[in-house]
Amino acid sequence: MSHTLYEAPVQRVQRCELAVPGSNPGMFEKAMKSGADFIFLDLEDAVAPDDKLQARKNVIDAINNMDWHGHGITVSVRINGLDTQYMVRDIVDLVEQCGDKLDTILIPKVGVYADVYMVEAMLNQLEMQQGLKNKIGIECLIETALGMANVEDIAKQGALGGRLEALHFGVADYAASNRARTTNIGGLNPDYPGDQWHFAISRMTVACRAYGLRPIDGPFGDIKDPDGYLQAAKRAAALGCEGKWAIHPSQIEYANQVFTPPAEEIEKANRILEALKNAAAQGKGAAALDGRLIDAASEKMANNVVNAAAAIAAKTK
Repeated sequence: MSHTLYEAPVQRVQRCELAVPGSNPGMFEKAMKSGADFIFLDLEDAVAPDDKLQARKNVIDAINNMDWHGHGITVSVRINGLDTQYMVRDIVDLVEQCGDKLDTILIPKVGVYADVYMVEAMLNQLEMQQGLKNKIGIECLIETALGMANVEDIAKQGALGGRLEALHFGVADYAASNRARTTNIGGLNPDYPGDQWHFAISRMTVACRAYGLRPIDGPFGDIKDPDGYLQAAKRAAALGCEGKWAIHPSQIEYANQVFTPPAEEIEKANRILEALKNAAAQGKGAAALDGRLIDAASEKMANNVVNAAAAIAAKTK
């Protein structure tokens, strides 16, 4: 094992992240009671230009006056892009008016680490100005060719900055940026022999795991195709993602289902740990379980399952 290790700055359960337009406050209470782990109140793509200012006011009011944390929700806000006139006031108003209740800020269309650094610098100054005790985390959407080309540097430098917690794969904008021949959001392309998004998600996930960040899969656009959503979530989980977006409340249960280790998987992981413990007591570094070899690598995989299950159990309790 290398002596260079990057630990996660904050541990959070993030099986499902529900997207909620900031311009539609009628959805806020239902979202709060939805059972999602994370909710991001959106100021960016889901909000029309004429509604941007009112959406920001709606979001600040909701963060201040609704009991998100009491319902087990981690609260995030997707700000507008760094290339817009809205972004600066998004951050300033959020931190000044509800910063003590805000968990993370989600930055869209991150292309280079300098994009993250700009938000880090603003948060550093605003938190000092406001005397905040909590440290607002940063999450980034990797949804352009430039962002994916720089994903390792974004993850590494962001981890060193101490605020970056997670990277999200924004499949729709990523497809557009790469001029991919698809108009689906997250679905498979029947003309492509396999998973069109395998490489991108895997690359982002490796960058996250190398530098102590959470990899989160993005949206699946067809809310009338639960089987398609389940398959997309399972593919992302197989590659190492910790969770997936929901763009409709009906998708929440599927994300929670896929990213919660099933009872039989937890039981097997515990059996692996017990077998290796017994082997170690006999001076052995490996053991056999159910006719298969298990060793130190098996222990790490089993611990991943057990630790994830414990974190989910603690949250749901």
